[in-house]
Amino acid sequence: MFEHTSRYYNLETARLTTVDGRVIAYKRRRFLPQGTSLPLFTEVTVTEGDRLDLIAGQVLGDPEQFWQLCDANNAMDPAELTSEIGRSLRIAPPQA
Repeated sequence: MFEHTSRYYNLETARLTTVDGRVIAYKRRRFLPQGTSLPLFTEVTVTEGDRLDLIAGQVLGDPEQFWQLCDANNAMDPAELTSEIGRSLRIAPPQA
């Protein structure tokens, strides 16, 4: 259902059978981890023009892993992480 690099990959797939017999597959809810509970890999300072995908590409080797920066910094809105120049971002090691 999801690529192995997706934040939803390891979530259990559940099934719902409707009254007319259709089976609908869906992923269970993902709860955000506490960023401070994740081990610290490194920190980066936000500079002018930074974007999460660029930072993830440089530090984690994959721009699609930007969500891991969100998890490490307790961010529901990815844009908030790069909105303040000089902000320090926690980077956790890539999650399996």
